[in-house]
Amino acid sequence: MLAGVDALARIRAVVGLALARRGLRRLHVAFSGGPDSSVLADAAAAALGAAEVVLLHIDHGAPASAAARAHAEAWAAARGHPLRAAAVTVGPGASWEAQARAARDRALVALAPGELIATAHTATDQAETVLLRLARGSGPAGLAGIAPLRGVFLRPLLDVTRADVLAYAAAAGLAPWRDPMNDDLRFARVRVRRETLPALRALNPRIDDALCRLAAAAAEDARALDAAVAPVHAAARRGAALACAPIAAAPPAIAKRALAQWLRPALGADATHLDALLALARGPDHGTRGLDLPGGRVERVYDRLVRTPAAPVRPDVVAPAIEVDGPDRPYTIRPWRPGDRMRPARLRGHSRKLSDLYVDHKVPRASRAHARVVERAEGTIVWAEHIGLAHDVEVTIRIRAHEDGGADDVVVGRRTTRT
Repeated sequence: MLAGVDALARIRAVVGLALARRGLRRLHVAFSGGPDSSVLADAAAAALGAAEVVLLHIDHGAPASAAARAHAEAWAAARGHPLRAAAVTVGPGASWEAQARAARDRALVALAPGELIATAHTATDQAETVLLRLARGSGPAGLAGIAPLRGVFLRPLLDVTRADVLAYAAAAGLAPWRDPMNDDLRFARVRVRRETLPALRALNPRIDDALCRLAAAAAEDARALDAAVAPVHAAARRGAALACAPIAAAPPAIAKRALAQWLRPALGADATHLDALLALARGPDHGTRGLDLPGGRVERVYDRLVRTPAAPVRPDVVAPAIEVDGPDRPYTIRPWRPGDRMRPARLRGHSRKLSDLYVDHKVPRASRAHARVVERAEGTIVWAEHIGLAHDVEVTIRIRAHEDGGADDVVVGRRTTRT
């Protein structure tokens, strides 16, 4: 860690150079009030002047949000920053973190349309992100982590450690706001920060640097792959469809990258989906076979792959909310994905693919398209819609009553009752 004065000088130089390279004379900063965004705002103000650094504050509706907003307003008033604020609603479904991040990004863009927005992600955030994606089975593209510039989001502090940010804050007397959620071990990133990384540092004191190097190398590989993919993608395109032959003939890494580009953004796909799609493209060219994806379906129709996005959900039809309670919190509620496996209670612990279970239980394709699962933090599925609970779990699943007045479903242990 740099000494306070050294950290202050280095970070101001890093931020000033990032702004100068892009010719920025005014900067919009995503401002939570925490140490990272406070240091970014202060360093940007040193380069541009406080009046040219616009703070964008998002209220996520968390318990401490009112205190965070009050701090942001006081900070802006005391230092002469313009401040724009917005509130977002984070509902049930996927993990709170993922939903909050997506809602925040949309709100930031709405607050500063057409502008670059600086976020205060650090090298330490990069290391945490790579570990989280590694734990979730991400491919090389995911291991590239946080990009220095993606869309309208600029990350000037991505080469600066959190330790140096804290040294800067102390040296400059910034007194940032402390978000209590950063100490909440229910969140995966907090557990990585407090438990996983310290354990890895015992093996390699420079593990943060190693993970950041991995991200940089993965990003370089991704750029090289994109250049190799372009001619394959061009040869395979048949309007909205994709010819199988050029995909099947390409090396797997290039073929799967081409498939990912073709699917995005209409249909979601992870590494497991891409493996299955490549097998589909390399299979026989007779008949029609398909694969369900989170956002729809891909079918092989003779020698071509055809994608069909899921039908939009009617606004008057709302999926019942799912509430989960059990000893292994936090739980994640998400759409099922091809390749998902579980150990259903009725099979007494025998593991099977969810896709096979849906076929066995004669679940219609339209019903399974939006089916949800509940999984523990480490990825074990404990309940699947239309299938039920996993073997030997202690968890309560409550499914909200439908608008027609039907009773809630309550699933406890290996029993289902009605309330």
